[in-house]
Amino acid sequence: MTEYLQYNSPVVLTFFFVSFFVLILNWITKGISNTLLFSTYKSSVLSPLTYIRLFTHCLGHMNWSHFMNNFLYILLIGPMLEEKYGSLNILIMILITALVTGIINSIIGKYQLLGASGMVFMFIILSSLVNIQSGKIPITLILIFIFYIANEIIAGIFKKDNVSHLGHIIGAICGCIYGFYIL
Repeated sequence: MTEYLQYNSPVVLTFFFVSFFVLILNWITKGISNTLLFSTYKSSVLSPLTYIRLFTHCLGHMNWSHFMNNFLYILLIGPMLEEKYGSLNILIMILITALVTGIINSIIGKYQLLGASGMVFMFIILSSLVNIQSGKIPITLILIFIFYIANEIIAGIFKKDNVSHLGHIIGAICGCIYGFYIL
């Protein structure tokens, strides 16, 4: 059976499986593991866990629905991006986006932040840059950026929900930066 299966996208699949394990751990611990290790929030700069959570918050999810909504996009778009840009670049992008999102949320965020939504938005923006030609900006990038960013700004201002719209915006901005300058 295993000769028919291919671990075709090592970073994306590992991200999925680790996050799935964290989701189960969160269920077993009734939320304690997410609060302790897999979410970021304002906390003491003297605590070593503060710095670990800056990276690990993207692994934690509140529930199955939250996990599924993020990973449907990541599993759909991620393998294409990993093939195009390479596993190491995708891993670096995930880590930097998690760090930037975690730092900004720790400084100006009002709530506990967890989940891979920032990565989803980064992947969506990066996917519109897959066929970029030198010196040209794809119209699809402009449209996706306008629709997603405008929606997140409007939702962030007018909706009272548990969604980190700031995290989505940071992920999209990171995707643009990677697409144009790093890659």
